[in-house]
Amino acid sequence: MKAFVTGGTGFLGTHLVNALLARGDDVTCLVRSPAKAAHLERRRVQLVRGDLDDAAALRQGCAGADVVFHLAGRIVARDLSEFMRANRDGTANLLEAAAERPPRRFVYVSSLAAAGPTVPGQPIDETRPPSPVTPYGQSKLAGEVLVRAMALPWTVVRPPLVYGEWDRATLAIFRLANRGVVPVFGDGSQELSLIYGTDVAAALVGLVATERTVGRVYFAAHPQITTVRALALAVGRALGKRPRVLPVAEPIARAVLWTVGTLARVAGRATLLSPEKAPEFLAPAWTCRADALRADAGWEARVDLATGLARTATWYRQEGWLG
Repeated sequence: MKAFVTGGTGFLGTHLVNALLARGDDVTCLVRSPAKAAHLERRRVQLVRGDLDDAAALRQGCAGADVVFHLAGRIVARDLSEFMRANRDGTANLLEAAAERPPRRFVYVSSLAAAGPTVPGQPIDETRPPSPVTPYGQSKLAGEVLVRAMALPWTVVRPPLVYGEWDRATLAIFRLANRGVVPVFGDGSQELSLIYGTDVAAALVGLVATERTVGRVYFAAHPQITTVRALALAVGRALGKRPRVLPVAEPIARAVLWTVGTLARVAGRATLLSPEKAPEFLAPAWTCRADALRADAGWEARVDLATGLARTATWYRQEGWLG
């Protein structure tokens, strides 16, 4: 198939592009930085230079595409309006471009953050109404609303925490574990669903192979559920270390988030650590079930946590990312 990918130079986008190329698909990527995209060009990926505000670039990328995979967006921003400009308005721009020559599928990669947290022992499925608790989650849900309102064959996928090669978000946990101490907000009992990057890519490719997934929202997650504390220890094992897990009580956690967030605002920078993230870091559980995606697309996550973390640790070491 002919695929147009936004966010193709990012962590998850890299896994998706690899999966598409391995199938022999024709891939076009929207890229902002030619330097970051040089490796794609060498692999015969067609590049369209521009961003989600560039209407001409979006039309060029969508033209002739069988499938549009929309992965680009912000995971860090200074405020809600900045999140909305990227994750809502950027999605609207892409939908407008796609509507001129409708693809046979528009796939929007959202996030578990759009659905919101849950309680321990009760992973959510797609029947639960969304209830985001962060500006990021609100902006991803706003993007979902736009996608579902368009007269295009669409599918929305909400992954939980994604990890793997090329990922800089979970790299922080690996670096802390490598140094021997991993602070965790709360007592470490927060439950988590996770998924390895290649498994998400396989889900995205697999769901466009059947019409049963048109007009549906799905979670894509490994069935294994862990806790923040257990994750930190598992990362340590992947590195051959035994890190100390340091709980950070809620009042101290909120104070840290307020302080770091305030300093970042004064400096005009965006940060993952901000007061708005407290409901995410301190929620009792971020877990979901992927039963619907397995039933409709025949997909299942194949890489368990220990295997995925070991592969990721090896890659980080080979690339010199652990510092």
